[in-house]
Amino acid sequence: ITKKFAYPEVQHTDGIGTKGLYHWKKRTFKNAVLDALAMNLNDLAMVGATPYALQNHIVLPRDDHGAILKIVVVLAAECKKRKIAMTGGETSIHSDTKGMDISITVSGLIKRKRKNQCNVGDVLIGLASSGVHSNGITKVREVFGKEYRKEFTEPTRIYLDEILSVLDTGKVNGMMHITGGAFTKLKDILVKTDAVISHQKILQPQKVFKDMHSRGLSNKTMYSTFNCGIGFVLSVPRVEVRKILAKLKNSAVIGEVVKGSGSVFITSAFDQKTVEM
Repeated sequence: ITKKFAYPEVQHTDGIGTKGLYHWKKRTFKNAVLDALAMNLNDLAMVGATPYALQNHIVLPRDDHGAILKIVVVLAAECKKRKIAMTGGETSIHSDTKGMDISITVSGLIKRKRKNQCNVGDVLIGLASSGVHSNGITKVREVFGKEYRKEFTEPTRIYLDEILSVLDTGKVNGMMHITGGAFTKLKDILVKTDAVISHQKILQPQKVFKDMHSRGLSNKTMYSTFNCGIGFVLSVPRVEVRKILAKLKNSAVIGEVVKGSGSVFITSAFDQKTVEM
């Protein structure tokens, strides 16, 4: 496989964080695996890396053979689907913890070196999220308290497969996985430019986000904490938009890149007010 790639290996490590509290309580182990995979594979997608090997660390509050078996079987199936070798793993029982965690380290190889930067005149394409994903869970627990909703364990959407397909045939200038920090992360790829996000008629926030906003969270808190319905953003030349949209599921144009100083302006889908970050 290394003969196909001209650039070196990259590695990425992440886990499911406090979402593991919900997964353990509801025994949604398959979704927990998908969350852990997504948090790693989606970040690899940002640098155009193809994953080839993976190691995992499972942490449980008590010895549970059924849980361990389910996690390993699902992880193996997902790895086989993407031709990723499972090269190692560890299971730890931490009796003083309240929930579970799955931490994964993925190794990948980059096909070709590329900048990750938005250019003036680019169009911003958003890919729909599946819900809360795996970030902002502490805030979710703060807002909803002991209330549980099925959306809290909905797995994070994995974008890697679609993104790699797009990179093979289309030109993409900038990419961002909307995770911790949410839309403030776009600032990392804005150089003397601003991102203006306003066209969200198709990619609307799911009900869980609307409910949190209605319970008192400000627009700024929402867009700096949660994906609000958009889990991944591409910055592409205008001439590439139609071709790229044709390759992506549940995606839409959400804005543009203009001259600026590295700010993000969003017309809130909750009340149409402008948020600046």
